[in-house]
Amino acid sequence: MNINATLFVQALSFAFLIWFAVKFIWPPLNRAIDDRNKRIADGLAAAEKGKVALVEAERRGDASLKEARERASAVLADSEKRAAQIIEEARVAAKAEADRIIAGAREQIASEAAKARTALREQVASLAVAGAEKILRREVDAKAHADMLAQLKSQL
Repeated sequence: MNINATLFVQALSFAFLIWFAVKFIWPPLNRAIDDRNKRIADGLAAAEKGKVALVEAERRGDASLKEARERASAVLADSEKRAAQIIEEARVAAKAEADRIIAGAREQIASEAAKARTALREQVASLAVAGAEKILRREVDAKAHADMLAQLKSQL
């Protein structure tokens, strides 16, 4: 066998192998690589869109949270104002009730004092009459008269 012929056959079979690979193997590999590249590019684009959407969602979430906190603080402030108003109304009502009770008590005290004065006047008058009656019934004696006045003073 001749080395040139062997080399020539090997070169020819290698050329056939290259032609076969370029014709039948290379195009499906290129399509698979292109498809894979396209899927990777689509995935990266989707990931980028996802990042943008995540940033936007975080921004909206922060805005919503801020708005909710503002509303909560406004509701809290309103409730505190209402509580203060209710307390003030209760304080005014309690003051009015206390004033009314005090006025009633003062009227009752004045009425009781007037009754006591009237009763005291009646007792003083009856004691004076009783004392005068005793003095007039007894003989007019200075010592007896002084004793009667002392008893009258002790009864008053």
